[in-house]
Amino acid sequence: MLEDASAALFGQYLTISRLLAGQLDFHSAIRAVAKEINLIIPNDHMDVCIITPGSTYHTAYESGFETDWGKRSAALIANSPIRDLLTGKVDQMLTADASTDPAFNFPGAFSKPIFDYGLRSRLHVALKVHGEVIGALSCSSLQADFYTAADLARARSIADLLAPYFFALRAAEQAKRSAIIEAEARAREEGLRLGALRLTEALEAERQRIGMDLHDQTLADLTRFAKRLERLSLMPSISGETLEPLFRSLQHSMQDLRQIIEEARPSVLQLFGLADAIENHLERSVKDSGMSIDHQLLDETDGATDRLGHSVRVALFRIAQEAINNAIRHSQGDRITVRLACSNGKLLLEIRDSGIGIGKVARRPGSGLENMATRARLISAGFNYGRENDETFVRVCMPLPDQAQEDHA
Repeated sequence: MLEDASAALFGQYLTISRLLAGQLDFHSAIRAVAKEINLIIPNDHMDVCIITPGSTYHTAYESGFETDWGKRSAALIANSPIRDLLTGKVDQMLTADASTDPAFNFPGAFSKPIFDYGLRSRLHVALKVHGEVIGALSCSSLQADFYTAADLARARSIADLLAPYFFALRAAEQAKRSAIIEAEARAREEGLRLGALRLTEALEAERQRIGMDLHDQTLADLTRFAKRLERLSLMPSISGETLEPLFRSLQHSMQDLRQIIEEARPSVLQLFGLADAIENHLERSVKDSGMSIDHQLLDETDGATDRLGHSVRVALFRIAQEAINNAIRHSQGDRITVRLACSNGKLLLEIRDSGIGIGKVARRPGSGLENMATRARLISAGFNYGRENDETFVRVCMPLPDQAQEDHA
């Protein structure tokens, strides 16, 4: 007879293991095995609480009827009636009447369901994996003094069956939550990036509008003013020496204004494309510097830059513009090379100079390097800089748009 009872109990344990298979969340797992556990340990209420990894909170999953324990998404372990078990002070708890047992009633204890539902006789065993307490299995009866040491031993065996599976479920849910958080963070980042890109496009458009206004109005006014000064210098009553400093200052101002207009309104970029715009800026900047700097642009893209969107081309041009200006003003080098190339579906923009390198001041927030890095992020491009083969480099790398998608668009 004893052997038959043991065989039946063993069969029930196997059934619990079989019922757990394929359950993908705690609620369904509890529901799947609740009936079989009730056959082994009769109960009016059963719950499994799981500790949130790396925290002081736990969550309860119930069977039988729903109480405030299961309604809370997470509760403090310190307020749990079985806190000693969850913190590892004890491996099991057994009481004849939880409503009067001091172990279940202490200042701040979340014991309301014990009184609301008359949960008197209770047993609890820890769920352990590799010696770590991950939660607890709890059974309650409305009758006092209902559970025995034999029931506690059977609960221990059931807990050993449940613990590895619930550990895996906890890990899966933690991974799912992390993936959701990461996806939400990426979505927020992408939203911010697109918003910043639209703002940059609007600023770029406004910048070009201002450039055109300066060209059409301010520069025209200054040109007329210069011609009037020139005519005045020819009058016998006015000394040319008196007007010459004013005339020279005006010419310098007009030259600076033309430079501002060209940078605000990159007409070469709009008319001829990225490579020509960069080459034009490189040649003009070296010429205006008055220094002897060997310079060249290597375009190895075979026209691939023509497939880039307007915002991308403007961003790349502004990065190249900033890097070239920095090299001329600060590098003290005698050679600047700009390279555009394509490889493995990616576009490379690289500006190299033979100068002294990038100092700490250039790396501070708000510097040209920071601005270049921001422009690169806005077009989802990689950006880095450094020293290589006794040269300073600034490098931007980004995927080229798919030709089929571009044609479809």
